[in-house]
Amino acid sequence: MGEEKQLEQNKREEPLSLLSRSAITGFVGGAFWGLLATILAYFNFTEVEPKSFVLRSWTTAAWTNGWLGTVFTILILGGLSVIVAFIYHLFMRKINSMWMGVAYGAILWGVVFFVLQPIFTNIKPIQDLKLETIVTTVCIFVLYGTFIGYSLAYDYHDKVMKEKNNQTQKA
Repeated sequence: MGEEKQLEQNKREEPLSLLSRSAITGFVGGAFWGLLATILAYFNFTEVEPKSFVLRSWTTAAWTNGWLGTVFTILILGGLSVIVAFIYHLFMRKINSMWMGVAYGAILWGVVFFVLQPIFTNIKPIQDLKLETIVTTVCIFVLYGTFIGYSLAYDYHDKVMKEKNNQTQKA
């Protein structure tokens, strides 16, 4: 009986899969950088706030102007960021470089402000935005892309190294 039953402190938890950790990284990244973008919009570093993209493009309800709209926006950005993280995980996780994340963030900025701009009718076209807004949003997207990219690449390469070490120890 003593050998079959393990004490709680001696049990090992199964590690999360790379895909699960990618989802967590994506959600945390989207929520954190979305919150930071909201704060920057509050202090007028940018004229484009995340609520303008996420909520106000589809609804003009009064609640979107308050704190509830901000909370929903941050949660939605976290959810959308999971998809962005999965895309990075599928195509670029093997590239162990901070610069790939920087490029990924810049590409995301281009997609949002050029390709998807017609969907967001309440956001001015890029040529009508102030320089401060452009610089601030590019910086947020680049930092976000770096966070997602480098986190996922580091996680992937760390797992590969652990697997190599386990195989060399078994041999």
